[in-house]
Amino acid sequence: MVGRFNQFLRDVRAEMEQVSWPTRQELIDSTRVILVVTALLAVFIGVCDWGLSQAMVWLWRVAG
Repeated sequence: MVGRFNQFLRDVRAEMEQVSWPTRQELIDSTRVILVVTALLAVFIGVCDWGLSQAMVWLWRVAG
């Protein structure tokens, strides 16, 4: 069992050496894109939520 675990660790290390890691600038740029898209999506969902809430209030007033 110990031999299989050691082989697993060697295999993991060999695979990790083949990984293409991003540069620091690529990582920063990707993070910026993710933050901007997340903020835009949050605003969009907030506006939709507010609009649907206002529509429900209007419908209750009209129907009530």
